Amino acid sequence: MGPNAREENPPMSTKTATVTLAGEMRLEARTGSGHTIVMDDGAGDRGARPSELLGVALGGCTALDVISILRKKRQAVTGYEVRVTGLGVEEHPHNFTRFDVVHVVDGVDIDPEAVRRAIELSATRYCAVGSTLSSGDLEIHHGYLIRTPGAADRMGEVLVTGPNTLPADLAARA
Repeated sequence: MGPNAREENPPMSTKTATVTLAGEMRLEARTGSGHTIVMDDGAGDRGARPSELLGVALGGCTALDVISILRKKRQAVTGYEVRVTGLGVEEHPHNFTRFDVVHVVDGVDIDPEAVRRAIELSATRYCAVGSTLSSGDLEIHHGYLIRTPGAADRMGEVLVTGPNTLPADLAARA
């Protein structure tokens, strides 16, 4: 199988999150690992905007890969940060069209080739967030569950977006 070929049925893993309304326009997300993240729409300014978390996830994912690889390469890193800038369109749904990711590495005698290779390995082999964002393979299945006291639950599927299809393109077809 070539370097760009994909397995027919690769092994799958599951990550979960539950987002709950916790105020007028404030949300609390609980990750499958048990951590809580507060979000809002900006008006209340009590948490991050959900779209900001894409950059956070991308930066965090690649940072963990890169620092791990640099430590294995015995690079004397004394400071490290990842700066992520997301560029998006002005109209709804404000989708991102580009992320710029800059790794800032502090230390003595840091080998630029070791840094370059660590970033390359993260981007091409290890970072699930970057791989998902850049692959074009993602499908998002939308559905609902309505719970009413004393009545049967009602469920339904709404639509599937992706791969390579923007929600606005689907709305235009409807």
